[in-house]
Amino acid sequence: MPLQPNRRSFVKSAAIASAAIALPALQYSRIYGANSRLGIASIGTGGKGWSDLTGVAASPDVEVIGLCNIDSSKGHLGQAAEKYGTARKYDDWRKLLDASKDIQGVLVSTPDFMHAPIALAAMQLGKHVFCQKPLTHTVHEARQMQLAAKKFQVTTQMCNQIQSHSAYRTAVQIVHSGMIGKVKEVHSWQGGGTAWPRHIPRPEGSDPVPSHVRWDLWQGVAPERPYKQGMYHAFNWRGWQDYGTGQLGDFGCHILDPVFKSLKLGSPTALTATAPMLMPETWTDRATVRYDFPGTEYTFGPTIRVTWYDAVGAAPNRELLSDIPAGTKLPGTGSVLVGEKGTLVIPHVNMPKLFPEAKFPADTIPVVKEVDHYVQWADACRGVGKTTSHFDYAGPLTEAVLLGTIGIRFPEQELKWDSTALQITNHAKAQQWLTKPYRKGWEPTWI
Repeated sequence: MPLQPNRRSFVKSAAIASAAIALPALQYSRIYGANSRLGIASIGTGGKGWSDLTGVAASPDVEVIGLCNIDSSKGHLGQAAEKYGTARKYDDWRKLLDASKDIQGVLVSTPDFMHAPIALAAMQLGKHVFCQKPLTHTVHEARQMQLAAKKFQVTTQMCNQIQSHSAYRTAVQIVHSGMIGKVKEVHSWQGGGTAWPRHIPRPEGSDPVPSHVRWDLWQGVAPERPYKQGMYHAFNWRGWQDYGTGQLGDFGCHILDPVFKSLKLGSPTALTATAPMLMPETWTDRATVRYDFPGTEYTFGPTIRVTWYDAVGAAPNRELLSDIPAGTKLPGTGSVLVGEKGTLVIPHVNMPKLFPEAKFPADTIPVVKEVDHYVQWADACRGVGKTTSHFDYAGPLTEAVLLGTIGIRFPEQELKWDSTALQITNHAKAQQWLTKPYRKGWEPTWI
């Protein structure tokens, strides 16, 4: 079944969105119900989707109207259906959207490869979208998401929820306040292991599909393959190129977020990766990606180098971090921003630290309060406030992350990036990986 929106709903929603553009803010808030409840639907209700759903639904101004999951078991659709008993239940997200006249916002918490197909269809119906990270599976999809959000004037938020944590907000404020001066270089890393498979071949054979799993619907836009118990659904898909985006895709939109926010980075101009040659279908177990970005008001010089590392025990070379004493343990995951006046360490989900410590006593660091990433979106959908990880921000961040995953396919080869033209200008084979083929009958409708 092609990914085509219900025409009647689409025309009606598009007309409402177009009319809203010309209205003053007060009238806009009234139309979208600043004093009424926001009807939402959740597509992907297990795992991270469960916390996305309960996080947004924690707002007293939200009503859960629709639930969708290809797995009807307790840990997936079952627990959501039990908690939100009046919500309609679906196993096919296309049917949910076809019956979505009373739904204003859609949560997309599926595996990476289905983010864009579902979110694009929802936005084309005039629905606000809250989407898991990374925003998309390909660079082309990320650009399409930005274009759709702008065209249909919907409220969007990517779920890199740690952006709203006090730790990341404080780190951004430290840079913006000028405490460490202009930033000269950045190192970001993920040094932990993963529970999902990497650097392995596809398993042979097939297993019976459980009665509670709609395997064909789970595969969605991806090429068909046999079901293997525990190998893809519900968690291990992250290690497979057809479904996930590897370690960089999984963590990059978290770890690099305070780097992008604090330095106001846009698109890189070039990147080079160091990594083992990929297996045909899975992601590698280690990689380093060196990005070059144009300088900003917060950086030193016309360009800035941002280096990403992932592997068990990965971390930057300590010789590059002269402000940090040799005996100081770096976090297992995080970033270091080396500035003119000092060095900022941003642990993953922990308060930042400044070095040299004698120059920056802990009680002088201005702590910024956290906000609720989930309720922020629900409020913004109703015309109250704005989101901070909207697709105009999350799109370029995701593009940079996914360009790194292309670099991993071509180790030690510099890729030059023209963001305006959406082109890798010096490498025709790498250019082909900006997009991908889609299963016949499941092709998205592009903007």
